[in-house]
Amino acid sequence: MIKVGTVKEIWRYPVKGMAGEALQQCRINERGLAGDRLWALRDVLRQEIQSCKFRPELLTCIAKFRDEQQSATGDDVDITFSDGKVMGSDDLAIHQLLSELTGHQSTLEVLRGIEEIDFYRRHKKDSHTWLDELKATFERQEGEPLPDLDNLPQSSQDYVSIPGTFFLVAPFHFITTSTLAHMKSLNPNADWAIERFRPNVVIETLPHLTGLIEQEWLGNNLLIGDSMINCNDTTPRCGVVTKRQQHIEKNTDILRTIVKEGEQNLGTYGAILKSGLLTVGDDVFLSHID
Repeated sequence: MIKVGTVKEIWRYPVKGMAGEALQQCRINERGLAGDRLWALRDVLRQEIQSCKFRPELLTCIAKFRDEQQSATGDDVDITFSDGKVMGSDDLAIHQLLSELTGHQSTLEVLRGIEEIDFYRRHKKDSHTWLDELKATFERQEGEPLPDLDNLPQSSQDYVSIPGTFFLVAPFHFITTSTLAHMKSLNPNADWAIERFRPNVVIETLPHLTGLIEQEWLGNNLLIGDSMINCNDTTPRCGVVTKRQQHIEKNTDILRTIVKEGEQNLGTYGAILKSGLLTVGDDVFLSHID
């Protein structure tokens, strides 16, 4: 077991697709950070949960729990819009405001149990349109590769998130400062603001660790505080990283650099093997699995 860095930042996203809140401390379990992605927008016509892949306007909103210490299913969130207006999830007008923002009749919905599995089902008007729509969100230019979307697991074909959650792939995502520094060195004129990449944790890596270091950790475990996280997959990037947020301007160069220099990936997904408490400043250790 070797020390690889410390926790620099912790981020939680109470509403799927919206900007989130930076925390000093948060508990983590097999479902991810406490309070992460407990709300989501649902398209009324499609009867489908939406993300910032398809509704990038959501990124211009910042969602925070009204009480930072309360993060259980059903706890209210306050949403700050780009014009400064703040509205809570308990305000009936929130549905209309978000519908106007996205241009689609929508409702803000709290997470439901897996027994309501149809709530998570993907909208399919035919056998191929949904896949064409998904591929389009990656915003690749001619000659640039796509992730292997033609061979998605059946569950990913049938549902827009892991049933019982609002997570697309995994309940945890992290990035290292090594990776960000490496990418910035390749494209110094781009704005590599961490909010573009929506991690749960940013790890400040030790000085001797350089490049896309977390991709070298795949298959191994991270120990942070008393928690354990398995580094189980890389994070392929779509057009979301280029979009405007409240304090971030649109920048398409970033995606071009990631596709070319990072083999489409930036950051790593994780599976939570052991629950614990994450705190900014915690040491991060890498445990190799033989």
